[in-house]
Amino acid sequence: MEGDQLRQDEGAQERKNRLPSFTEVLSRRTRPPVDLFMFYLFLQREGAEDILDFWLDVQQHENLCRAYFKDVRKSGRAIREDWPEYWDYARRRGSIYGTVVGLNPNSTVKRSTASTSELLSEHDRQNLSGTNEKAARSVSPNTVASPATVVGSDPPRSTTPFSLSGRTPTLFNARRASRAPTVIPRTSAISRQDLIASAERIYFRYLSPAANTPGSSENHEIYLPPSLRIHSFPLSSTHEPKSQAEMSIMAQIPDMFHSQKEYVFRAMEQDAFPRFLRAKAFGNLTPVSALVRLIVGLIVLWIGLAVGFSLIFLDVHPKSKRFFLFLPFSVAILFLISHQYELDPILVFLGQSESTPFRTLTIREPYVKKLLLGRAIWVTILVGACVAALTLIFWAVPGHRL
Repeated sequence: MEGDQLRQDEGAQERKNRLPSFTEVLSRRTRPPVDLFMFYLFLQREGAEDILDFWLDVQQHENLCRAYFKDVRKSGRAIREDWPEYWDYARRRGSIYGTVVGLNPNSTVKRSTASTSELLSEHDRQNLSGTNEKAARSVSPNTVASPATVVGSDPPRSTTPFSLSGRTPTLFNARRASRAPTVIPRTSAISRQDLIASAERIYFRYLSPAANTPGSSENHEIYLPPSLRIHSFPLSSTHEPKSQAEMSIMAQIPDMFHSQKEYVFRAMEQDAFPRFLRAKAFGNLTPVSALVRLIVGLIVLWIGLAVGFSLIFLDVHPKSKRFFLFLPFSVAILFLISHQYELDPILVFLGQSESTPFRTLTIREPYVKKLLLGRAIWVTILVGACVAALTLIFWAVPGHRL
């Protein structure tokens, strides 16, 4: 844990004058309010947390495969001898575990082989998996083995593109309650059946058409373009592959979801992540909290205007009593502008940002803190100017008793 804290401190020093990248958020090198936990909550509010769960589960699956290959090598056996089908497949088609399994570095097809184990502590790996830039971005889906060898016929489905304008309907076919990503316990040596079980769990949770069956509370199919869909999972974690066809399919298990993982990474990076940064690096309120401020602000403004007009049309003296209108005007204008900017300057000055409605956490990311402080000062000046203008207008209007 001390090592993780040290890495976070070093990363914070590097980000003093910039916002964090998506890779840094996924690898848990950022601090609130732009950390992985806040990004998950952001997606959850949009009903889109499945896509992050899928990415994390696939990362966990790849870590499990990587651990299996390392165990084999530590036992003194060569991957070529222990799993000849995978060795042959990896040499022909390429694999993201090339360095781990000891493939020829001059192989025609190469894949990213960077491990995430150096980025996370054991506790982190058991909960949320990370990545680094090489592992997440250097691999093109075109270089990943096509899932065509493990797919079957499937009824026609929607080909709605993964668009920005319809992000929730196109990303997911249904919404569900939050849950943690799959955690695979490591209590004994990893076997190939464990790899099948891991892949099987991911397929039936996120990729199977049955995952979108009405009434299902745990499984929801995520959207993928037709070229990346896997229509069937021909292996079973309860039966060991025996035929040559099953062994050939088994060889694809370690790399099976990598192209899908790359697709959802880019989708999150280009769609959800910029909106997340706008919401958390330039504001500190949740949509529900901002809406409540709008409602309260309008009510208080109505009260302030009603009292102000009453003082004018009743010609109340002394005229200086009208200056007390700054109290309701201050509350109303503060709440209305806070809603407009989704930023509460008082919370910013206290170093707080909302995680869920009316629950806050401390702002610890240096550059985000600087951005929010600058915007909070601007909002405060704007509120003061509006309150002063309204108060002076109501003070200057001559009284006229009706």
